[in-house]
Amino acid sequence: MSDKPLTDVCFENFSLDPALLKGLEDAGFIRCTPIQAMSLPITLQGRDVAGQAQTGTGKTAAFLVSMFNRLLTKPAHADRKDNEPRAVILAPTRELAIQIEKDAQQIGRNLGLRMALIYGGVDYDKQRTQLSDGVDVIIATPGRLIDFVRQHAVSLRAVDVVILDEADRMFDLGFIKDIRFLLRRMPDPHQRQNLLFSATLSHRVLELAYEHMNEPEKVVIESESVTVSRVRQVGYYPAADEKIPLLLHLLHKIGSPRGMVFVNMKIAAERVARKLEAHGWKVGLLSGDVPQKKRESLLNRFQKGELELLVGTDVAARGLHIHGVTHVFNYDLPHDPEDYVHRIGRTARLGAEGDAVSFACEDYAVSLPDIEKYIEQKIPFESITPEMLVAPPKRERAAGEGRSELMEVLDAAAAKRREDRDRQNRDGKRGSSGGGRRQGSGTGAAGAGSRERKPGGERRDGHKPRTEGAAAAPRPAEVANAAAVPGETPAEAERRRNRRRRKPRGERVEASGNIAVEQPITAEIPLVTEPPAFFARLKHKLKQIVQRLPMPGRRR
Repeated sequence: MSDKPLTDVCFENFSLDPALLKGLEDAGFIRCTPIQAMSLPITLQGRDVAGQAQTGTGKTAAFLVSMFNRLLTKPAHADRKDNEPRAVILAPTRELAIQIEKDAQQIGRNLGLRMALIYGGVDYDKQRTQLSDGVDVIIATPGRLIDFVRQHAVSLRAVDVVILDEADRMFDLGFIKDIRFLLRRMPDPHQRQNLLFSATLSHRVLELAYEHMNEPEKVVIESESVTVSRVRQVGYYPAADEKIPLLLHLLHKIGSPRGMVFVNMKIAAERVARKLEAHGWKVGLLSGDVPQKKRESLLNRFQKGELELLVGTDVAARGLHIHGVTHVFNYDLPHDPEDYVHRIGRTARLGAEGDAVSFACEDYAVSLPDIEKYIEQKIPFESITPEMLVAPPKRERAAGEGRSELMEVLDAAAAKRREDRDRQNRDGKRGSSGGGRRQGSGTGAAGAGSRERKPGGERRDGHKPRTEGAAAAPRPAEVANAAAVPGETPAEAERRRNRRRRKPRGERVEASGNIAVEQPITAEIPLVTEPPAFFARLKHKLKQIVQRLPMPGRRR
């Protein structure tokens, strides 16, 4: 680890549990990074910390070491049950939760602590069984953990350590209400240790920290720039239809990159992945439409080097530590400047170097000024020559390669979208099923056929059912409308049937042209000559009450 930005502070300098120190040595952790060297002296004393450092500087190991040491040196509650964890780590995305669990298993596999990874998109019953069997540490996304809390499958009343990773991203994804829901079901802030780590600490994150933490100490690792200095940034100004040829040219020029391509929309990510795969690149796709099992498989293959490129949305921009990523391509500039920092932070991790290439097309170039203002530097842009827009020749596939895994991923994503769409349609029909007349119902002859029938075929109202060959008797209005006028054209007949008008004296003319017979009004309108007896008695009674009231100047 000599090539990484480490300090002279070693982990053995701290009062760590021997088993934890042995796990760190086995995992290759000897010296601390700056965020670890500054935060561990505070967290190992049991105090709260809100830490900020650039992405890829070892924040995950900082809070894992502190958590493990507290769980090993401090006894649990005497009345604690198996489904009551001692520590909870909350992450905004599934990929980040998986990465944290992987690092936790690497450091603490010999500590005897039971860890559970809880997130959506996978087997629900399996996770529920894991919780009921007993768990010490839960690493989860907020949504699925809330489901188990509401079902009383897990209780948070015995939590001794709570960790929020990438809290600013939780605000962006709308998880902050879920976070507050979970924190309110834990012991009071002064009865537990609270740790918060992120690449950026905004005012809203600090407000959350001071509301649900016990006088946290803010630890900030200052840097000359917001972005990692070892990332070489460059940009181009292509048109929207020139980005694919330009990307293919740059990849062909690089030769054998191990890169990530970030796109803003899921459909655009699938289109870019298809184009790259058609030119012979080994491509993986990471987006919200890809099923969770496929996403984990693609990440594993990309980490092993079996895939050359990983195309994804911002779901892959946070917390993923993939060793050896040499290039990051911003196919679309992000809307949020912070997402730009996290995207290019996938390369040049822990002392390595990398390149970040950004395309500022007419659709997303509007985000460029905000990005440059946020990172406090100008991104150098290079001109595009006509040769760069000529697509290079396709790469040859290895002999024997069949259907690529990308096609399976695209099929799985399409199936997931169809499933979600069908579920939404079912929910919509279920919600709008009330009201309205049922199909087949009616009145008169039309509705008679839908009434209940006795076993012998006779209707329950006593009438005999109509035979198949019998025709319904026409209504009088239908007979009148069917009567044709000599010399009348079909259009005039249609207008006559649809005509409804009234004569000045109120005589209604039927569709057949016959004037309806007006029935004379024979009822007489009664004349009111005097009020009814009830109102007369009521008036007399009120007058007597008023006369008895004491009035000024009235003699009693």
